[in-house]
Amino acid sequence: MEPASTTTHAQDIERGERFEFGRNWTRFLQVLDAERIDEACKSLRRMLGTESLARAKFLDVGSGSGLFSLAAMKLGAERVFSFDFDPHSVACTLELKRRYFPGASNWTIEQGSVLDDNYLERLGLFEVVYSWGVLHHTGNLWQALANVAAPVGPGGRLFIALYRDQGWLSELWLRVKQLYNVGLAGRALVLGTFIPFVWIQGLLGDLFRRKNPFTRSKRYKSSRGMSRLHDWVDWLGGLPFEVASAPAVLAFYKQRHFRLENLGLSDGHGCNEFVFSRSGTMPPALREPARP
Repeated sequence: MEPASTTTHAQDIERGERFEFGRNWTRFLQVLDAERIDEACKSLRRMLGTESLARAKFLDVGSGSGLFSLAAMKLGAERVFSFDFDPHSVACTLELKRRYFPGASNWTIEQGSVLDDNYLERLGLFEVVYSWGVLHHTGNLWQALANVAAPVGPGGRLFIALYRDQGWLSELWLRVKQLYNVGLAGRALVLGTFIPFVWIQGLLGDLFRRKNPFTRSKRYKSSRGMSRLHDWVDWLGGLPFEVASAPAVLAFYKQRHFRLENLGLSDGHGCNEFVFSRSGTMPPALREPARP
């Protein structure tokens, strides 16, 4: 495959086929604080079942805001490699490195595409490969799922999150996202309609369950350290957009000799989380990247 380029990214946006995820994450950095970083660290520890990433090499596929690359560094990863297709997301990750780990030689940040198998091959093998809410935005979900398995070394783990398949409802959301990316008018219509709708829906749900509606943002932050507003914008505009059922994903990786270690199922239009492991032990000689 041909390597991804900034020109291709810009052309996709101009055609209304791709959402500017990186610009949304740039705004998210304005609200990033120590509490959000701590919650991101907790999310990694919870799903990976470990308190530390010491001596682990961590690959962040589609680093977005850079928050989880930063969390891996905070958890003591021996090496973190972050890449994203969106140049603004790359800039976000570079900014977090500048803020928290300036000059760190064990954190590498690049622009790249998970659909570029030659690029992935050059990166080497990792103990943890992480890609949360990314692969369904590539335009070729199943190829991305196959490619992201390649850098997982023997004994390593793959942590991914994907939009669950809701049938006709997923088709409806695809139309909403397409409208959002048509232009300013479509964006205003979608934001003006759906954000109040989702907010009121959540408010009524909290009241029905006798929860304090004013603590919803706090509860949302405690899930992964993310921002509800920025995730809403990401959801409403996120193109390309594909979905996958949990059984299909489990069967896909079983055929590739991965074993399920942890599973978090969404009960809404969010993401199912999967942690898979690859059997075997990674020889030290295989851990280093084979770069030109």
